[in-house]
Formats: sequence, structure tokens, C-alpha cells
Amino acid sequence: MGTLIMIAQLILALAILVSLHEWGHYIAARSFGIRVEKFFIFFDAWGIKLLSKKRGDTEWGIGWLPIGGYVKIAGMIDESLDKDQMATEPKDDEFRGKPAWQRLIVMIGGVTVNFVLGILIFSLYLFHYGDVYVPNQAVVDGSGIMVSELGEKVGLKDGDKILSVNGEKVERFKELSSVKLLLEFDNDIQYEVKRGDSVFMLNVPADMKSEIVENKRAGMFDYRFKTVVAKVDEGTGAAEAGLEKEDRIVSVNGTETIYFDEFKKALSQTKGEEIKLGVIRDGEKLVLDAKVDTSGTIGFRPTDQFEYKGEMDTIFYGFFEAFPAGTKHGINLLGDQISAFGSMIQGKINPVKSLMGPVQMAQLFGSDWNWKRFWNLVGILSLILAFMNLLPIPALDGGHVVFLIVEMIIGRPLPDKFMYAMQIIGMIILFSLMAFIFGVDIFSIFK
Repeated sequence: MGTLIMIAQLILALAILVSLHEWGHYIAARSFGIRVEKFFIFFDAWGIKLLSKKRGDTEWGIGWLPIGGYVKIAGMIDESLDKDQMATEPKDDEFRGKPAWQRLIVMIGGVTVNFVLGILIFSLYLFHYGDVYVPNQAVVDGSGIMVSELGEKVGLKDGDKILSVNGEKVERFKELSSVKLLLEFDNDIQYEVKRGDSVFMLNVPADMKSEIVENKRAGMFDYRFKTVVAKVDEGTGAAEAGLEKEDRIVSVNGTETIYFDEFKKALSQTKGEEIKLGVIRDGEKLVLDAKVDTSGTIGFRPTDQFEYKGEMDTIFYGFFEAFPAGTKHGINLLGDQISAFGSMIQGKINPVKSLMGPVQMAQLFGSDWNWKRFWNLVGILSLILAFMNLLPIPALDGGHVVFLIVEMIIGRPLPDKFMYAMQIIGMIILFSLMAFIFGVDIFSIFK
């Protein structure tokens, strides 16, 4: 069931993003009197359609292949590769019959809608949920950090408390390992670390940053939290042991494991074995027998609530205040994505380890339906879609924009044969890129 929920969330997100992107092209085209022959959410590859209805001059439908969508604009060489329509003289209601500046607006209509949508989602998200974050001071005053293998590699240890980064104290815990900080590849990161009663400086060399970015899920560290059960998966060792929501696990085989990182390490040492879990339920201590699977898990998800001495901080916004805050958030996120893409093009980041395909995207949504997480991810994906579509690759909106700008400079349309060839080249590039990303996804599954 969890897998189906992940898939359903991804498909819904794509349906929202694709339909509004194509609506941007559609509404711009219709505003200039350009005929739109088809409007499809997802691709009707090989003519297979899940739903189709003709209204006016436009066929509206849903295809079976959920990797995109399209509008077929009359008088334009696009994904359909329809050359027959170009054999006659341009008509007033065709794309090619309009001035270049109008065609340019039509081509940027989709990315404009995606950009505005991303900003709108972030603004309403901040208005509804507020800006919730873990204060770094709460981590310092509380239990400190838990580290990954990368964190151990640079010299960090579980329970360390990071006081400052590059000589500056930060308000938000996430600022200690921000994307901007990691993408400054020419600069080291210097952490001021408190371990027990001692305070020292720890240096993360610049040549390690690519490895950290490529292992974005693990990162170097996260805040430490106690092991409280949020959800038990059916048919797992946790379910058979009788583990319940809000149980707090405090020991494994008699050894204290207060924090989740301690619990995970204990399980990694007992793969395939039966263990005794010390659990506190409603103030009463219980001992449960649980089977650890061969991957070192028993089948539950820890709670998202963090038990620090300090509370998580929330900045609340009024309706009108939320829009500038949402715009700033969206622009900062888009800037991080552009920087990461530029680093990948320069060879500073391995694309095999950095790109994310549909399988990994679905995993981000999670196995339970959480609207807060869903809308945050849709906002992020909307801005990424806007940026990716503006890349100057033939067949993408950015490629068409480049050709239209060239046309406006030279004062005449580019030949149809050239545009047709560029469309084919662009589609080959895109399908090759998609195959590569799917390959990365499959590799990540087996890995």
C-alpha cells in the first residue's frame, strides 16, 4: 500500500504541474488567436488514450504515459513532427502566421506559469503552515547531532554540538549544511564543535564537498532525536512484536539505545536475529521480542517530533506578508538548483550520483499521504520544471526561444527543414537523457 501511495502522489504532482505548464502555452496561444489542436496531460504514445474529448477546435485528453504532456499548436513543428501542416501557406490562426514576439510569448507561457505556481505554492504554504525550523541552539542545548559515514570521515561524532560555521553562528540548524555552503567548491568549511567539555575547530576540505553533495540523502549529519514510533509497517518484525504508535524504544538486548542513531547501530549488528526491545508505553516499561531483517531494520518509521529542551520555532506570516517571503524562498531555491546544475556541467558533481529519477522522486513523497510534504515538493518541482524547460535544448521551450530570438535578430524565420531536424535532434537528446535518468534510478534500487 505504501508503494501505491508514493506512486499516486507522484502522478498527482506531475498531473498538476504538466497540466498547468501546458495551460500556460494554451492560454497564450489562444490570446493571440492561434488554434490549438490538442491538449494532453501525459503522452498518448502510439495513439493510446485513456480519455479524449473534442471541444471546439481542440482535442482534450489524458495519455497513458505519465512522463509529461503537450499542446499541439497549429502551424508549429513540435513533438508531433507533423510536416504536412507546413506544406501549405501560413494561415492567420496558425503559430507560423503570427509575429515572432507573439510566438515568443507563447513559448515562454509554460515556464512562466510554473514559476508563478512555485512562488504561489510557497507563499500559501508559509501562510498556512508558517516557516517551521529547528533552531541550532535547541540542538546545542539538547542532544547534539547524529552523523553519517561521511560525517565520521570528516571527524564528527554522534552527540557533537556545532556552535558556528565559518566563524558565524547560525539561527537555523539546516544552515550548517546548506546547499549554498556546499556548492562553494573552492572554500573549506570550518565548524566550531563542542564535544563534551572541549571546544575545537574542525575543517571540512573543499575537495570533499562533491562527495557530500552526491550523497545528499545521507549528508554529513542531522539532529539527534529519540526513537519514538510514528508508524508500524504491516507484516514486519515490528508488527509481529506488537510495537505500537508512540512507543518509545530505549534499549536493545539490555543495552541502552535512547537515540535513533544508537538504535540503528544496534540493529545493524543483529541482522537476521531476534532481539529484545525495551519499550516505554504510557509510562510503563515493556520488553518485546522482535525479528530484525537482513537489511538491519524491523519495519517502523520514527516520529517527526523532536524532543529537544527548546521547541521548534515557527515564523507566522499574514496573507500579504507571505507572498514576498514565498517569492524570496522560491528564488533562493531556484538559485541553488541552477548552481548545482552548473557544478554538474563543470564536472564538479557526478551526474550519476546527483540526478534523481521518478523512483527516487516518488520516495521523497513518502509512503503516507502528507499534504504538507506534498505541496512543498510540488512547489520545488514546479520551479525545477520551469528551469529545466528553459534550457537551450531543441524540443524544449528554451530551444524554441533561442530559435525565435535568432529569427528576430536576422529578420526572417529559420527554414522548416532546419527546425524539423533540430526537433528530431532535441527529442533524441531528451529520450537519451530520460533513459540515463531511468538507468540511474534502477541502479539506485539495486544499490
